[in-house]
Amino acid sequence: MSDESTGDDTDKPQTRREARDSSTSTGGIPLIDDAFPAFDSSSIPPRPPLPAESPVISVPSADAPVISTASLDTAEHNAIREQWRAARDELGTHVSNARGQLDQANERIKERTGRDLILATLIGLAFGAVLLASLIFIKVLFVPFALAAALLGVYELSLALRASGRRIDVVPQFISAALLVLSAYFLDLWLVWVVLFLAVAFVIVWRLVAQMVAADGRTYGDVLADAVIGGFVQIYVPFLAAVALLLLKQEDGQWWVLSFIAIAVVADTGAYAAGLSFGRHPMAPKISPKKTWEGFGGAVVGSIAAGVLLAIFLLHLPWWIGVIFGVAILLSATLGDLGESMLKRDLGIKDMSSWLPGHGGLLDRLDSILPSTVPALCLYFLFSSWAVL
Repeated sequence: MSDESTGDDTDKPQTRREARDSSTSTGGIPLIDDAFPAFDSSSIPPRPPLPAESPVISVPSADAPVISTASLDTAEHNAIREQWRAARDELGTHVSNARGQLDQANERIKERTGRDLILATLIGLAFGAVLLASLIFIKVLFVPFALAAALLGVYELSLALRASGRRIDVVPQFISAALLVLSAYFLDLWLVWVVLFLAVAFVIVWRLVAQMVAADGRTYGDVLADAVIGGFVQIYVPFLAAVALLLLKQEDGQWWVLSFIAIAVVADTGAYAAGLSFGRHPMAPKISPKKTWEGFGGAVVGSIAAGVLLAIFLLHLPWWIGVIFGVAILLSATLGDLGESMLKRDLGIKDMSSWLPGHGGLLDRLDSILPSTVPALCLYFLFSSWAVL
């Protein structure tokens, strides 16, 4: 074996330099075969551009720090957040101040009238919505509404009378009231009078028998007063509610029911607003010291205006019938309100109950509506034929 090279160098492989020099020299042959096809530079996609560098804003001073736009964006964002926070805090302050002023005004009204204005308004709107829906869509839905109101009114009045020393039996009162109210809508008119007589007789006989069983030495005068007052409960609450149902079942009677209730509510609201704003002269100080003649004037204006509008646009009656309607409901509502005030003063109570915030008890709101059922029914039979179809 020898280290000398032979004359034949064809089998000797080329070095990398020799291969590079041969490919770049003039007249060289590129290395192309089936394994390594020709290189096409146009097939290579262009290189994506590099992200632009954030410019640096420098301060002329040599000791000042370098601030970038990223830090400026953060500072602006923080400034906007502070502005929103300040606006929110300012709005919260305004809302708190308005709430405080409303509470103070409500307390002043409550001290003057004894009524929580906000709660009274909300509860009144809720009851008004239920009443309006029952009368507009299907008038028979007003029957359970009237029945529930009558039973609750009987319960309130019975408890108030029992607290004053009277003996009122709640169970027979409920039975008689339910039969009396339902008979008004489902039976003929003459049968309603029969049911009324039976209801009064039933509660009176129940009281007399219960007193005989008790045998506790109660005086004759007290027993007689208990029996008479028990009959009065049936006439005052369920019978007057039954009159409203007598009006309801007449042709277009739901609109008359809605009208007389609306007039009574407007009269009460007008008296409340006028008395609160201008009330100076008491109307009946020994009965209800908070009622004033200025308030009564507001009730007159409101009830007549409501009567005329309802007569023209809802009942299709002449305007002068609306005046009569408004005045009649105004008088009955005022007398009913004063009558219940006399009853509460005799019993030594301020409200019939306290379960209805802002109003007292249910009877404190029905005191003007229940007596108004009688003139409303009479006016229906008198003027319903005047309706313009």
